[in-house]
Parts: sequence; structure tokens; C-alpha cells
Amino acid sequence: MPEGVVTVAYIAATMLFVLSLGGLSNPETARRGNLLGILGMSLAILATVCGPRVTNYLPITLAVIVGGGIGVFAANRVRMTEMPELVALMHSLVGLAAVLVGYANYIDPAPGLVGVDRTFHEVEIYVGILVGAITCSGSVIAFGKLSGKISGKPLLLPARHFLNLAILVSVVVLGRWFLGSGSGGGLLPLVLMTGLALTLGVHLVMAIGGADMPVVVSMLNSYSGWAAAATGFMLDNDLLIVTGALVGSSGAILSYIMCRAMNRHFLAVIAGGFGTGTGVTPAVGATPAGEVQPILPKETAELLRQASRVVFVPGYGMAVAQAQHTVSEITQFLRGRGVKVRFAIHPVAGRMPGHMNVLLAEARVPYDIVFEMDEINADFPETDVSVVIGANDIVNPGAEEDPDSPIAGMPVLEVWKARVSIVMKRSMASGYAGVDNPLFYRDNNRMLFGDAKQMLDETLKHLKDE
Repeated sequence: MPEGVVTVAYIAATMLFVLSLGGLSNPETARRGNLLGILGMSLAILATVCGPRVTNYLPITLAVIVGGGIGVFAANRVRMTEMPELVALMHSLVGLAAVLVGYANYIDPAPGLVGVDRTFHEVEIYVGILVGAITCSGSVIAFGKLSGKISGKPLLLPARHFLNLAILVSVVVLGRWFLGSGSGGGLLPLVLMTGLALTLGVHLVMAIGGADMPVVVSMLNSYSGWAAAATGFMLDNDLLIVTGALVGSSGAILSYIMCRAMNRHFLAVIAGGFGTGTGVTPAVGATPAGEVQPILPKETAELLRQASRVVFVPGYGMAVAQAQHTVSEITQFLRGRGVKVRFAIHPVAGRMPGHMNVLLAEARVPYDIVFEMDEINADFPETDVSVVIGANDIVNPGAEEDPDSPIAGMPVLEVWKARVSIVMKRSMASGYAGVDNPLFYRDNNRMLFGDAKQMLDETLKHLKDE
């Protein structure tokens, strides 16, 4: 395939990627966006493989078969509830690829690079490996936290900010050494820098608490994009540069949106300290005044049967229990009786951006009854029953009412303003932010304890048995 045809194919792939991002901005067009992205990537791979730079097809064919096989296997094995950790793991592979490409470019550089051209190329290699290593190790730690293999509690080392600063200063010094070394003499500073970058990635994510994990996922998404762009510069591949920039910038914007939704500054997230892991039961004397009012599935069904307006608020507990299909059945039943049913999605519900939307789409919940927090919050006072399924911090009134709360100022779904709110939880343990929730003790709140799917199945049975 001539170079000109490859360039045209790259332009077409870039346009498809832009259209894909546009499609992914709306749940109703997300499927089309995914298909456009797949088409664009397929075109890009085909143009690259058939381009004039590729002369040996055997290793590429083997790599595509092995990599594609692993991808298909993972896609079939991974449950929807495990998507956040899978995404984090995929980010680590992008970072690892950037590191390996950087070393390959340094060990076997392109011929004819001298003077300024060589210096620029070495800067590209250095920055690409730096960003890639941070992305790789940070994503592995994020995978561990999201999958429960590593505690979600932030690891706050003494003088951790000075440690991060010392690593960054060392990276700059090593970069000076790397650029000033002769041909092949920069391998030692490059290896030392890689070790420091891997350490920095681990330390940055270990210091971030579980409540900030949605921001971490979007942040690592941005890092992986910039790592891909750096790889494009190293390989002189325009498509990789553009694609990496698209992913990096969109990930950065998403991180900003997540931080704003949590009333957090990006640097505060990086500094860590918010979130204490899997949650704790409030200490004696620390609980708000009032008593918890339990409710049974039969009583829940009766409240839903009498309601004219119902809002479901899904959280990570729904994902863990895989209760989205039962929720969809209840929704269909209530809507068949003329009840106005809607879903309220907080921007940081779950363990990654859009986690709840994906689960609801899988259960075939209609897109037009799923609303973002800003679209539905004002409607809670007119709601008869709000049902919180496994969510905690995103419905905590302490964020608005307690200035001393760790989540003070964080926008939340105001479910307590409904006539009756029902919270489904396994226990009284706090959420990932590690703070108690005064909602549980409100006079108009009821607690439905137990596995979300089991409780909803029983509720649906009672609804149908009227």
C-alpha cells in the first residue's frame, strides 16, 4: 500500500474516532459510537500492516492472533460488575506498550538522526517512557483496589508530598544526564528513571482513597492517552499522536467533571487522603440521634404499589449483587400500572464513570428514563418513593448539612426530600468515604437490609401477588 493511501486511511480513521467520541457522549448513540470506533481502529491497523514500513508479516500476524485471542477470552469471562478493574488493567497495558516502544526506539534508533533531530527524538523517548511507566504501575494498583486485592484505604506515608517532589526532581536530573550522554550511554539513566516513574505511579494511586477511585480511572485514562501520543511521536505515526491526544484530552475533561461532581480539586485527589476503604460501622456515640426503621420486601412492594412517582438511585451495591435485571423487571411492572419511574445517576456512582449507565443499559432500562443528578435533583420533593440500591456517599445529606464532614460540599442526590426513601444495604457500614450517613436515621427513611438482588426479587414477587 503506497504511503499516500496510508495517510488517507489514517485521516479517515481519525474522523471515525472523532465521530465515535461524539456518539459515546449520549447513551442512545453509544452503540453506534462503539461501532464507529471499532471500524476506525480496524482501518488503522489494516493501513499500518499493509503500509510500506512493514516487511515481515509473521510476527505481526502472531501478535494479532495472540492479543485478539486474549481480548476475546477476557471479554467473555469478565462480568459487567468487573468492568472498572478491566478498564484499569487495559490502561496499564497502554503504559507498558509506551515503555517497551521507548526502549526499542532507544536501543535501535532510526538512521539519520543527528543534532537537534536526535535531541528531540531522545526527549520523546524519555517523556514517553516516563508517562508510560507512571500509567502502567498506577493502573495496576488501581486494578488491585477496584478488584479488592488491595485495600481501598489510602496509604499516607510521612512527608509523602516531599517524596513525590524528590522523585520528580530526580527525574529531571536523570533526564539531563540522559540527554547529555553519548550514543548508547544513556541506558543507565533511562533505567533509573523508569524505576522512579514506576515507584511514583504506585505511590500516587496508593495514596488515593476508595471514594476517589472514579476520578483515578478517568485520570489514568488520560495518562494512557498521552502515553499513546508520546508513542506516536517516537514512531513518527500521526494517527497515534492524534488518537492519543483525543483520549488524553477527553480523559482530562472527564477527570475535571468527576472532581467537580465531588467538589474536589484535581491536585487534592492526587494528594490522596479521601476515603478509608471498604467502610466501617459507626463508632458508639458517633451515630446521629434517632433510630433506624427497618422495612420488609412486602412493605416495600406496598409502598411502590401506592406510589405515582418513583425514583431509583443505583450504586455499587447493585453492581455487586447484579440486581440490575430485577430492577428492570420492577420498572416494567410499575410503568405498566401507570407509575412514573425514573433513575437518578450520580456522576461518581460505582467505581468508574458511567458504571451505572452501563449496567442499566445491559438490563435494557429505557434511556429516556435515566437522568443525571443535575437533571433530576429538583424533582425529589415531588417524588413519592426514592429507592437507593447499594449507594451511600452520593445520597449523604451530611455533604450539605455538616460543614465538618469529609465530603462537605460534595453535590449529592437529595433522596431524603421524597415522601419516603428506602435504602437497600447489607449492613450499617459506611461507604467508601468512611463517614456515617444521617439519611439512615431520618423519620421518612426505611432500611431494607440484605442482598439487593434477593430483596428485590422478593419485592417483585409481592408486587405480582397483589
